[in-house]
Amino acid sequence: MRMLLGLFVMFGVAYLAVVLLVYFGQSHLVYFPQQPISQTPKKIGLDYTSMHIATSDGETLHGWWVPVPDAKGTVLFFHGNAGNISHRLDYLTMFKQLGYNTLLLDYRGYGQSSGTPSESGTYLDAQAAWHYLTETQGIAPAQIVLYGESLGGAVAAWLAAREKPGLLVLASTFTSVPNLAAEIYPFLPVRWITRFQYNTLESLQSVTCPVLIAHSPQDEIIPFAHGQQLFQAASEPKQFLTLEGGHNTGFIFMQPEWVKSLGAFMGTNKALR
Repeated sequence: MRMLLGLFVMFGVAYLAVVLLVYFGQSHLVYFPQQPISQTPKKIGLDYTSMHIATSDGETLHGWWVPVPDAKGTVLFFHGNAGNISHRLDYLTMFKQLGYNTLLLDYRGYGQSSGTPSESGTYLDAQAAWHYLTETQGIAPAQIVLYGESLGGAVAAWLAAREKPGLLVLASTFTSVPNLAAEIYPFLPVRWITRFQYNTLESLQSVTCPVLIAHSPQDEIIPFAHGQQLFQAASEPKQFLTLEGGHNTGFIFMQPEWVKSLGAFMGTNKALR
């Protein structure tokens, strides 16, 4: 009995240590920023302007403004939790092909943006980018498409719930961090200890613009069921686009038919024609 009790105590101590490690280190499980910019739109033959946008709390965001002639509208792009904007050049090619300007920016702590990433910080970053487009550039809200991939989808949905964009596109996005973490770490009390929410599902309940949800059944990081639940929560008009491939390989720009579907959906908004 003493040996059994000793083993139980050792297990309890080890389990508590893991819980504390996850609690205090969870930001390192959510954000994987990279600072060096490895390439620019010039590498793929695109003209661009390097932008520096101030946030309301004193940070400076770095991004690229990529215009196209006679643009149908403007895409405000929010990337996932790893890397930086220099790893998303293929999106710029796709949006140019579809006829849209693009503002691609890094969250605080990513690339050449100042600061340290946080949930509240990424929301302030989104607001700063929105204000830049609508106030500095003078672009009408209805002509802006909010596009978010993975974690960026949660940020885009949060912004769409508070502003009036023309369209919202969520690619490979989770319903919320607690929901996803509970599936990844079923042996931990993640709903009690998580300090992050990124509740895309909740945000969608306040989104009034058309919504496109894109997800792959083969996504090994964010289960396909998350995309299905988001689609169910979204109001009409809405569309679901089934992708193929893993989380880091099933991008919309990978297949011409996916690009065509995205372009057709974006064209349903009269303000984006």
